[in-house]
Amino acid sequence: MKILSVVGNRPQFIKSAPVSVALKEHGVEEVLLHTGQHYDRELSEVFFVELRLDSPARRLEAGSGTHAEQLARMLPGIEEAAREEKPDWVLVYGDTNSTLAGALAGAKAGFPVAHVEAGLRSFDLTMPEELNRMVVDRLSTLLFAPTKIAATNLQREGIVDGVRIVGDVMLDANLRLAPIARERSQALAELGIDPGGYFLATVHREANVREPALGNIVQALNTLEQPVVFPLHPRTAAAIEEQGHRLGGQVRPRPPLGYLDFAALASQARAILTDSGGLQKEAYWYEVPCITLRENTEWVETVETGWNRLVGTDPDRIVGATRETRVPQEHPPLYGDGRAADSIADLICTIDRQ
Repeated sequence: MKILSVVGNRPQFIKSAPVSVALKEHGVEEVLLHTGQHYDRELSEVFFVELRLDSPARRLEAGSGTHAEQLARMLPGIEEAAREEKPDWVLVYGDTNSTLAGALAGAKAGFPVAHVEAGLRSFDLTMPEELNRMVVDRLSTLLFAPTKIAATNLQREGIVDGVRIVGDVMLDANLRLAPIARERSQALAELGIDPGGYFLATVHREANVREPALGNIVQALNTLEQPVVFPLHPRTAAAIEEQGHRLGGQVRPRPPLGYLDFAALASQARAILTDSGGLQKEAYWYEVPCITLRENTEWVETVETGWNRLVGTDPDRIVGATRETRVPQEHPPLYGDGRAADSIADLICTIDRQ
């Protein structure tokens, strides 16, 4: 059996790692295609070193740009790869433009698509990621839902065939790599910060790098009294410079971090402020409170258990949430048992293509 796996950004590299290992253990040949959606080395290439992944067999150079521009660069290359490789499945992850391009190209070339993280919904159609999810789920033959809620979302949309609840592959990676990160990383020592004595912030969503959202977020970060480690996505760094924002002295901007350094910082922060979907879950697994710089989330379970708080981009709400942050007493297991990748490999090998 042969799988064409399409990846292109930071979370997808992490998600693909345990799945690649599981596929190899099942004797499946995997052809990894890197779209180049994230072209910064610290957001892409370093993952193949740190996570000990095989280098991509195929590479595109999608780079930055609008939704339409990226799709236009990705689609021909992915379709060509599918026709040449003739895979049994085209495997896509998450909700990015790379995910959508992989599903569109695979379907157009006549190959069945399998979607990891199917069924996630924020119910915010202004988010490009939400539209990507909805289209990809309709193109997919096999839909790997991480939770019962995700499967229910699909059922409400009339999608029931091929849906399987498998747990979350990010948990698989987290369980394997987080202890290694804390042991190996020197990030806290290099920054002169102590466990529990700092905040970690990330901002990259399109809506949050425009005004007034970005200015409000910067204002809030500048107000916080403890150090704020702020790894800057290239898009965010460019927007801060273009819009003339100044970061306060306690805000410590950093270039994009390798996975191990980032995991070490995230797992030992007082709280995480982010607009990332994946980081909300990671915060939960690290048992670190999360303050989400959005009005909605795909991971509603983290809010329901009290570990995640939605505050949008209002400076007062952000600062207030940091002052009121507490570690909840309960931490129920969410998102599976850490064997989602094995379940995915089993299903791919046993389910008949339709």
